[in-house]
Amino acid sequence: MTGILIVNLGTPDAPTRGAVYRYLKQFLLDPRVIDINPVARNLLVRGIIAPFRSGKSAEAYRQLWTENGSPLKYYGERLVEQVQQLLGNRYAVQLAMRYQNPSIGSAIDKLMQAKVKKIRVFTLFPQYASATTGSVHEEVMRIFSGRQIVPDLEFISAYPTWAPMIELFAGNARKFNLPEYDHILFSYHGLPQRQLRKADAFHHCLQSEDCCRTLTPTNQFCYSAQCYATTGAIAERLSLAPERYTVSFQSRLGRDPWTQPYTVRVIENLARGGAKKLLVFCPAFTADCLETTIEIGEEYREDFLKWGGERLDLVESLNDRPEWAAAVAERLR
Repeated sequence: MTGILIVNLGTPDAPTRGAVYRYLKQFLLDPRVIDINPVARNLLVRGIIAPFRSGKSAEAYRQLWTENGSPLKYYGERLVEQVQQLLGNRYAVQLAMRYQNPSIGSAIDKLMQAKVKKIRVFTLFPQYASATTGSVHEEVMRIFSGRQIVPDLEFISAYPTWAPMIELFAGNARKFNLPEYDHILFSYHGLPQRQLRKADAFHHCLQSEDCCRTLTPTNQFCYSAQCYATTGAIAERLSLAPERYTVSFQSRLGRDPWTQPYTVRVIENLARGGAKKLLVFCPAFTADCLETTIEIGEEYREDFLKWGGERLDLVESLNDRPEWAAAVAERLR
């Protein structure tokens, strides 16, 4: 049998302050996420971020929570069920979260109990970043480094222009009347610029204003360049002219410069510049979550209206659509 490990970032076990605190602490103590001195990272996370942000974040999670629990986990479970059915009994498919539950370790245990010969790891992050895909791969290798048996391991690192995914995002956008929007925004999760530089082995990163606009062998592992590649592929499918859309980055933390332009600033400039109707994609997320439903769909929508806009709509993510499950199953097969 072939084991399939499908991994997403993670979610609190409940929309409570205690559960959110545990999630934030595990997430932000990862050295690939906050890549600073370990002592400073511990003081920052344990002494400031987790205690002070957990309450506000718990309120946001309570808005997000459904009768099925966390949408991120629910969509992941539904996806795994469908992929397992499509792949059949020659495969064993398990869902894992990099942070909290179900853990990567517990999912690997279940795969090994199923007597798999090899494990294929598929992260639900289309664009590679050290803080997401890199962290998942490191955790898988860390777990097996302490075990006597290490099966064949295969990692799928990124798929920013994978045609089935691009078509599904474009199809979700076609549910809207695109010509009636003044502008279309492609908002991605942000990263500190220092992390982009650390991943650059060819002294290319941030050397020019358009260094990320084209994906090349030099910047093929650059998160920002892969985001632009995803955007370009979706825009091409929708026949969008370059002046009709903008790439931006959300969810900053701290004072250091992050990938730019910042989504909130782009939204403000568009609204103050006269844009009334805005359509927003979030193609870094294959499942709707706090960053899409609440941050874009609620908080940024309020800001857009406050600054003079009239309507902000969010393009649904891929979630548990059968077409998405079929595409994932085919790629894993």
